[in-house]
Amino acid sequence: MLIVAIILFGMVVGAAAQLILGRQGGRINWPAALGAGLAGSFVGGLLISLLSGDGLELRASGIIGSLVGALIVTAAWRAWAQSRPEH
Repeated sequence: MLIVAIILFGMVVGAAAQLILGRQGGRINWPAALGAGLAGSFVGGLLISLLSGDGLELRASGIIGSLVGALIVTAAWRAWAQSRPEH
């Protein structure tokens, strides 16, 4: 059950990052939202939670860190995708 909750949380955070940065094509890219949400949550959420002294408990600092991490991952992915030459 915990794994399902982590996946859903990652998707919500990734989708929120796409909404904040602006959706490309008018839709949410769910696979990218899942990837950015999970990566951003792991890096951003864990780092902010540990730096603020909250440990591994679910607190506001971890949620904010997860969103910031997902924003960074989404922005970096978009920058990388746009810099690639089209075939």
